[in-house]
Parts: sequence; structure tokens; C-alpha cells
Amino acid sequence: MSPTADVSVRVAWAEDAAAVAALQLRAWPRMYADVLPPEAFPTGPEALEEATRTWEQSLARPTDARQRVLVALERNRVVGFALTGPATDPDCDPVADGELAEVVLDPDERRQGHGSRLLQAAVDTLRADRFTRAVTWLVASDDDLRGFLDGAGWAPDGAHRELDLDGAGAVRVKQVRLHTDLRQ
Repeated sequence: MSPTADVSVRVAWAEDAAAVAALQLRAWPRMYADVLPPEAFPTGPEALEEATRTWEQSLARPTDARQRVLVALERNRVVGFALTGPATDPDCDPVADGELAEVVLDPDERRQGHGSRLLQAAVDTLRADRFTRAVTWLVASDDDLRGFLDGAGWAPDGAHRELDLDGAGAVRVKQVRLHTDLRQ
């Protein structure tokens, strides 16, 4: 008999704030290495403390009851997280359209099924919150994430934007929006 993996996805608790913050600070430099220079990412104990405080507040008091943070676990260790809630784009209906605002996986834990479990839990959560469509924004050049979402039934909806990350126009990021029908 082969051993089974102890993996799951659940809604994040306030006690998960430090683990989520640490994962975010560890994953973002690799996720956005093609977009931002290394010095743009916060590092060190102060950055971790600040990110943990922010996550604690967010987890304890979401601004909308439909805003959720889901965590992917390997045993009791957070290996990924996803953010869901009402879509905020002006052309979206915040009652019908939900948003997958972010999906972050531990860079060392990829290709182990955590992303698929996390994405399915996010879709299930959006459905449970009675959204009928979901949208998400991704960096236009992120072919890996786009391929992953495409394989799960997400497709471009024609919307695109360019973000000015430094306010001076020196760091611009092109994004595309994908969507999926949650009624299926």
C-alpha cells in the first residue's frame, strides 16, 4: 500500500498570516522577476513583520464578506494561497462577476498539484458566493500561468491594461484579463 499525501485547501485563518506573508515575500521575486528589478521587492525581518500585520488585518476584517483567502496546505504548512472576491473592474458586475485576484504558490512546491487544488477551491468558493463568472488579471508575458489557466477552462475576454508601477512610467506592466463561466 502506498502512502497518501496529506494535502488540502481551506479558508485562511488569522493564525496563517505569518505563513502567508512569508510565502508572498519569497514567491513574488520569482513570480515577477521579468517585470521588476530585485530591489523592488521588500526583504528582511521588518518587511516580514509589516506584511504579517497587513495579512492579520485582512484576514480578521475583510472589507466584503465575499472576500476570501484560501490556503493550500501540505500537512500543516502553507504552500500556496489564492484571493477571491467581487470583481472590481468598471465593466464588471460586482454581484455576478467574481475575481481571482491572486494565486501564489511556493516556487519550490510547483507541479505537485497544489495549484490545481487551489484553483478548484477558488472556483468552488466563487460559485458558493453566487458569482456566475470569474475574471483574473495576469501579466501578459506570463505564459506558464496563462497555460495553466487555459487548461482549466479560462480564456481571454478581450480586456487588457497597462499598469504604471512606479508612477513615473519607467516600470510598466501589460496585463490581460481572462474569464471563465462559473455556471458550468
